[in-house]
Amino acid sequence: MYARFFKRFFDFWLSFIAIAILSPILLFLSLIGLIAMKGNPFFTQLRPGKISKRTGKEKIFKLIKFRTMTNAKDENGDLLPDEKRLNKYGKFLRSTSLDELPELFNILLGHMAIVGPRPLLVRYLDRYTSEQRQRHKVRPGLTGYAQINGRNAISWEEKFELDIHYVNHVTFFGDLKIIFGTVKAVLSHSGISSDTSATMEEFMGSNEEEMVE
Repeated sequence: MYARFFKRFFDFWLSFIAIAILSPILLFLSLIGLIAMKGNPFFTQLRPGKISKRTGKEKIFKLIKFRTMTNAKDENGDLLPDEKRLNKYGKFLRSTSLDELPELFNILLGHMAIVGPRPLLVRYLDRYTSEQRQRHKVRPGLTGYAQINGRNAISWEEKFELDIHYVNHVTFFGDLKIIFGTVKAVLSHSGISSDTSATMEEFMGSNEEEMVE
């Protein structure tokens, strides 16, 4: 009953209140980002949302975050690797998760929820196994079960297992536990990067047969 009737109600009003309270911080970070990133302080990208009951496909929405990487390019005009574009200001935003604050507007508009599987890249859609795609049965979240159990320090397969576990066990108290767990994870700066990347390696897909085994 919570997932079907009350979760969206809480998401709307909590995001509305949070935006009102945090508006000075949002404005301040926008101005600082304008300087630190030498231009647009916001990063927007199309992401897949919840699967539509009408079409059976994920609803695509535009996610908004504070930009954490510059647009620095090499002599050929190609973007430099993530670790070279991630400046000190960007690292600060990521370590404190302040880069995620603009997603409150995505929550307010109904694209996302406060708690749910994190919205990933559209190009990953064709790489999911049928089981992994179940993560899109609910709205993607600002934070999620995987974020308090390793974040970027665990493998993609482990992340998806945690996401699917959440989808099958959405409860009010479960969401509260994840929110408090997120605060703890942010304060401890845990799981920000993977072992081999400044952010997280690209998901290239899983072998469905291996997943079944």
